[in-house]
Amino acid sequence: MGTGSTTPGRTAQDGESRPHVWGQRSAAYAVWYLRVVAFLNFLGAVWVSFGADIRRHNIEDLFTPYLLTAGFTTGVFALFFAVTMRRRKRAAWVLNLVLSGLFLLVLALSMAAYGEFRGHVQNWITLALTGSFVAALLVGRHEFRAKGDRSNPLHAVLTAVGGLIVGSLISALLVLATNREHGSGFWDGFRYAIKRMIALDPNDDNFANISTPGWVDVVINVMSALLFLLVLYVAFRSPRGRALLGPEDETKLRGLLDRYGDRDSLGYFALRRDKSVIWSPSEKSAIAYRVVGEVSLASGDPIGDPEAWPGAIDAWLAEAREHAWVPAVMGASEEAGVIYARHGLDALEIGDEAIVETAEFTLDGRAMRSVRQAYNRVKRTGYTVTIRRHDDIPADGMDAVLEHADAWRDGETERGFSMALGRLGDPADGRCVMVECHDGEGVPRAVLSFVPWGPRGLSLDLMRRDRDSDNGLIEFMVIELIQRADEVGVRQISLNFAMFRSVFERGSKLGAGPVLRFWRSLLTFFSRWWQIESLYRANAKYRPIWEPRYLLFGKSSELPRIGIASARAEGFLEAPRLPSPLRRRDRERTAVR
Repeated sequence: MGTGSTTPGRTAQDGESRPHVWGQRSAAYAVWYLRVVAFLNFLGAVWVSFGADIRRHNIEDLFTPYLLTAGFTTGVFALFFAVTMRRRKRAAWVLNLVLSGLFLLVLALSMAAYGEFRGHVQNWITLALTGSFVAALLVGRHEFRAKGDRSNPLHAVLTAVGGLIVGSLISALLVLATNREHGSGFWDGFRYAIKRMIALDPNDDNFANISTPGWVDVVINVMSALLFLLVLYVAFRSPRGRALLGPEDETKLRGLLDRYGDRDSLGYFALRRDKSVIWSPSEKSAIAYRVVGEVSLASGDPIGDPEAWPGAIDAWLAEAREHAWVPAVMGASEEAGVIYARHGLDALEIGDEAIVETAEFTLDGRAMRSVRQAYNRVKRTGYTVTIRRHDDIPADGMDAVLEHADAWRDGETERGFSMALGRLGDPADGRCVMVECHDGEGVPRAVLSFVPWGPRGLSLDLMRRDRDSDNGLIEFMVIELIQRADEVGVRQISLNFAMFRSVFERGSKLGAGPVLRFWRSLLTFFSRWWQIESLYRANAKYRPIWEPRYLLFGKSSELPRIGIASARAEGFLEAPRLPSPLRRRDRERTAVR
């Protein structure tokens, strides 16, 4: 009886999981088939004899397997399909099934109707390989669930038509400028260009009055290939995201922050209005994120009850799979990182957050000598600091602060995502703290703004100063806030995030290994353009508590895309944009870039 009672349970469980396992394996087989075909096509394009051998077996009554033709164009096509299929896009599955199914049908009918087709072993191999690919698509059909944007087909058509017209006009001008024959006009050049853009190799007998150098045809073919790739990208790109943070979601998030806001210093930044939010089934937890370049980028820890975090993470990851987004989290704490890791994400320590406990801070001691001297020097010049909540600033005073903050901004791009609110002076942010600095004549010289971190903490949001003011002014303001923290009821203050802090700290010590020293030298080199080492040095002078922050990601191969998306979100990179007729219009359900 004991054996009989356990076997059915095990069999039922195996029976339930077996279709899913076979579906995953079949989907993986389809992806690898396309990868191998892409590799062989590229190899045949550069290895002349190999490519000629493949093409010799793809003529008359001989067939090669699906998409195997030995050429750059089909190589790019197969590689693109492999990428989109690996990301489980439904549209790619449908198109591959249609194309490979039609090819398999033609091959099977030809072999059934004509004996010479059945007489070639190669055709039987082609039938088996293509049939296995089609079978893999059918068995793994439930794995390809990622949806595209409903507007993709229309945008792909507009891109194809517009690109064809523009490319043909450019090509026609190039043809007319280099034509060695006489008697041809613009219309002849335009017809030649548009036919080459479409067919790549039109019948030259129809254009006896056009003779161009070989490089002109190459340029037109390259433009045609680029247009083809652009159309494919537009046709298969993922949707941008859900609706942005609305009043109802913001109200519910503020309620969670009132109860759990002291858990994470980055929690208040979830209220950025260029983010979307997804909730756990119980609505006791939420994740705020933004879709950037098909990366679903969250920041900080989930908001709300930690016991409900898994539900919010499951919902966020399920949405990412549904739309073929790459999931990633910037700046998660160790506690959240452990829970994310249980859901299949990997962790990478990317730096540390500087936290100052106001009760333990002191300017005394030899280690604080340089900071103490800089503070006293600025203080002696007559600078004064005003600390108050945003609620306590009158409307005309807030207008003046905003005017100065805009004037002191470094560049037009507003930087910040994971540790920036993206707005200043909003009436809903009345609990934020403003630190203003005036010189001896009462002229405003700098401003700092901090967002709430629970009831007893602050997190640095914005930092602006007049470039003509004295050096050390920001440090003077921070120390004033720390020393006068009781005025706003604050016990801990989160300052800037120091990326790769441990590398700078350990890389400068005796006994550091060659890899660590090289990594430190590389970061020091890039610090010429980005504030990497300077932020660490600026934070270290307060002798803070260093809290590690982590990047969470699914696959190591996705790290470059995540890095680019993070740089775009933080404002360090500006992505090129399509001309306005071809660019997606901002809609209620899409996220701001």
